[in-house]
Parts: sequence; structure tokens; C-alpha cells
Amino acid sequence: MASAERDRIQDAETEASRGAEGATTTSHTAETAADPEHWLRKVVLFLSGQTISLFGSMLVQYAVLWYLTITYQSGVVMMLAALFGFLPQAVISIFGGVWADRHNRKLLIMGADAAIALTTLALALIMMTGFDAVWLIYLTMALRSAGAGIQMPAVSALIPQITPTRSLMRVNGINGSIQSAMALLAPAAAGGIYAWASATTGGSAASLVPIFFIDVVTAAIGIGLLAFIPVGAVRRASDVPTGYFADLVDGVRYVAHHAFVRWLLVVFAIIFILTVAPSNLTPLMLVRSFDAGEQQNVVFLAVLEVSFSIGMVLGGIVVASLFAKRSRIAMIVVSSLVFGVLSIGLGLSPNVWVFLGFMFLLGLSVPFFSTSSMTLLQETVEPERQGRVFGFVGIVMAVAMPLGMVVFGPLADAVPIELLLVAAGILTFVVIGLAVWLPAGRRAVSAAREASRAKDPATRAVAVESAMQREDAS
Repeated sequence: MASAERDRIQDAETEASRGAEGATTTSHTAETAADPEHWLRKVVLFLSGQTISLFGSMLVQYAVLWYLTITYQSGVVMMLAALFGFLPQAVISIFGGVWADRHNRKLLIMGADAAIALTTLALALIMMTGFDAVWLIYLTMALRSAGAGIQMPAVSALIPQITPTRSLMRVNGINGSIQSAMALLAPAAAGGIYAWASATTGGSAASLVPIFFIDVVTAAIGIGLLAFIPVGAVRRASDVPTGYFADLVDGVRYVAHHAFVRWLLVVFAIIFILTVAPSNLTPLMLVRSFDAGEQQNVVFLAVLEVSFSIGMVLGGIVVASLFAKRSRIAMIVVSSLVFGVLSIGLGLSPNVWVFLGFMFLLGLSVPFFSTSSMTLLQETVEPERQGRVFGFVGIVMAVAMPLGMVVFGPLADAVPIELLLVAAGILTFVVIGLAVWLPAGRRAVSAAREASRAKDPATRAVAVESAMQREDAS
């Protein structure tokens, strides 16, 4: 992805010169390097295993969210679920990114999946004894989140390791579509299993146990498929050994000094605070504003997730087939503004069907933001630093969403959720507008124009870096 690390202590001319030289080297490497051996087979196996494992995780995610929503109907409870579900990931990602750059990413993913599965199995066995305190659910969410802090940087960095640069956008788009297609099945399956178990157990937390066991099985299948993929450790540009702490400091300095990566992380934070956090309250809004009784609520909650997932499937297909060569940054900015429009639409929905329609459109918009941003980072950051950069992406996402929930969760118990969604949509317009208008945003837009002129995906990293350097020098 980006050129060699830049140090602000150096003067502007030296910095620009070094950056341009590094960008040229990156371009030459990208254009002349051969495709990874048997890359298509590796990608198919990897995406298949991750999708199956993700399906089990989605079952747990939906079922736990629905149980907490229906049982407590409290914004504070939803806030605590967000905190325990994301903050541990933020803490562990600080180290997970370094591990992904120093060790075999395949083994890290397998180890994290196994740890998450064992944690879930332990919770299921405890609940079978009749002990179902809510703090136990929060504890399990925290442990699963910590596992994600190891897994997420390794997964994001492994994809470009086994995929040719020219195919990254399509592979990421296809990956998003496959996972979204599984997400169509997950809420329906979770709804059916949860409704059956809830009727059997009288709505207690024991209704979650069958879903926990399914998650353990899907994790085992995912680990088994990943075991068949030969993946070595990342080869560093320098053969000089470095310590763990030195790698950590290098990653922090790289992100802090790389204007483009820094800008993109700010946009991530904005979206997760003003769009993802409020959208976590949509199940609570559905139960409160369109209450149809406990059994019907489960059905509508499942339909809510299915509507969102159908949108994501179609959005991923459109991005992979029609927008693979379009400007990544333009897609990020436009989709961010669309999120604001749809948040306002959700808040103003007069009935449940309009509400579900806006959730479909929200899902349709997500791949335009997520796929383009992940691909742009994979194209712009050097392979030996991708783990650390994606670790910081995980930190931003894992901190920003709970931070938003700390504000929106308690407010949801004091003011209508509809009002919160409208306010979040308006704020999204304002903040994204500032992010584009400020100097860092103008540099990013300039880089997008340069990248859009690059016919070969392998040269886009050079176009982005060169544009940022010219803007910095001016």
C-alpha cells in the first residue's frame, strides 16, 4: 500500500523525495511480481472457511441481541452490550496488528477462532446448569471481542497476501456478497431456532444454548478448511530483526505520519459513531414503536436483519461487477453522505414496512463504503505493515461504535429513538462535509482523482501517494 515511512523531523523536500522514491519501488514491485501460486484455490478455501465460521458468529450475535432487546428493552443494556462487545477488540487490536505482521497470519486466525469457540462452548455448558446471569453474557461477549481483535487484522492482511493486486477489489466485493448472502440465512435461522428454544424454555437465556453449539461446529469447520491453505509468514522489506515494541512504535508512527491513512481512519470513526452506533438501536426502535407482541417481534427482528443483508448482497455484487475500477475515495464520500440520508429516513418512517425498506437501502450502501475503503488500504500500505494498519482500523471501529453508544444508548431511554436517528443523519452531513472540505480532505480527493486516471490497479497506490505528497509540499 504506501511508500517508506516519512518522518516529520525531516524537511519537506527530503520527505517528498523519499516518499516518491518509495512509491516508485512499490509500483515496480506490484507490476513485476508474479501472482501468488494457486491463488484462486487459496482464496476460495479461505473465503469458504471464513464465511461458514462467520455464519455461526452471526447466529450468536443476532440471538444475544434479540434476547437482550426483548428481555430488557433498555438503551443502557444495549450500551453495555456494545461496550463489552467492542472495547476488548480495541485493546487487543493494538497488539493483534503487530502479531499479524510478525507471525503466520493463518495460524493467528485459526487460534483466535478456536479460542472464541471454546469460550462459547463454556458459556453454553454453564447455561445448561441453569445459571444465566446477564453479566455472564457480557463476559462472553468481551472474550469473543478480544478474539476478534486478533483475528480481524490477520484476516484483512491475509487477503492481499494470497490475492493478486489486480483482483483485490473484485475479491473483496465477492467476499462481501458471499458473507451478506450468508447473512440472509443467519437471521432467519437464528429467528427460527431462537423462537423454538424460547417457546421451549419460556424465554429464558437457555434459549441461546442451541445457537451456541452451532457456533462451535461452524468454527471447527472454518478452522479445518483454513488448515488446507499453505500460507507462510510475511517477508519483510528489511532483513534486520526488530523487537516487538519497535514494531508497535513503527506502526503508530506510520499511521500518525501518513496523511491519507490518517484521514481515512477519521472517516471510519465518523461513520461508526454517527451511523453504526445509532443503527444498533433500530431493533429497540422496532420493538418499541412497532410492537407486535413477543413472537411477532422476533419475526420482525429477523426480517429487519434479512432486509439489511439482502441490500448488502446486491450492493456487493454491484461493486464487484460495475464499480471495481471507480474512484475508491469518491465511493467512500458519497456512500457516507447516503448513510446520513438513510438515517433520517429511518427516523421518519411512518410504519414498519417503510422502516424495513430503509434498512434494505442502508445495507445496499454499505459495500460501497466498506469494500472501497478496505481495498484502498490494501492497495496503499506495504504488505509488511498491513497487519498493524488494519489493527488500527479495528481499534477505530471498536472504540468509535461503543463511544457512540455511550451517548445514544442512555439518550434512547430519555428521548425517542426516531429523533436520535434524524439528528445523527444531519450530523453525518455536517461532519463528512468538513472532512472533505478541510485540507486533509482536499488532499484525499486530489489523490482520488489521480487514482481514477490509473488504468492498472497496481499503479493506483503510486497515484494516491504522489498526489498526497504534492499537496503536502504545496
